[in-house]
Amino acid sequence: MQPVVEVYAPEGFALWPVAEVEPFGYLALSGELTPLEVGTAVMRIASCNDLDPEDDGSPPRPADPLGSFLHGLLTLDTLFAAGGLRVTDSATGVAFLPGCCNSLKDWREWHQVLDGSGQAWFGHDPDPRAERHGENVRLTIDAEQNDSPVIELLATDLRHLLAGAEHDLTSFLALAADWAAQNLPRHAAPVTAALARALDLPTPTEPSARNPEAHADTP
Repeated sequence: MQPVVEVYAPEGFALWPVAEVEPFGYLALSGELTPLEVGTAVMRIASCNDLDPEDDGSPPRPADPLGSFLHGLLTLDTLFAAGGLRVTDSATGVAFLPGCCNSLKDWREWHQVLDGSGQAWFGHDPDPRAERHGENVRLTIDAEQNDSPVIELLATDLRHLLAGAEHDLTSFLALAADWAAQNLPRHAAPVTAALARALDLPTPTEPSARNPEAHADTP
């Protein structure tokens, strides 16, 4: 189980360095990403929220390209990050992928399968569904298809996988905070806080507290 963000080829993007990625793919998030991969993830999450807030009292969109691109991420009340949790059956290669309109912060809904309603949906097209049946959990790749592949696993195993996925998300967020201090020094704190909200995680400590070499804001 891996937290993944949906990515696209960053053609023409020049606000900060990003990695070359295949279009319409997924980037697994963890504390092991390279700086270029972190830049790609932050770019994608910011682009998902590149909208003007509906509240007339919100500050106007800045004129500078960086401020304009980050405007929605830093001002919207509700943030969206296209992606979710990907589960791959190592024996068969079958992959359970988040559907369209699923957000990374929906990872907490997996706990509904274990401790709540016993089922959860994760987007559409495909229509991935997770259901608990006693001590087992069934992951249906596309519930709209009668012959859809499925992944079966023990509920105890899923609980361990979820703990690992949360650790990966938390590690990524800490890495992104340090990345922001290096690459977006004037926006580091609000960008880190926004990423935490997009992932439904607590905001990490200040980068300077973890990394004394993180430099201060520069003009």
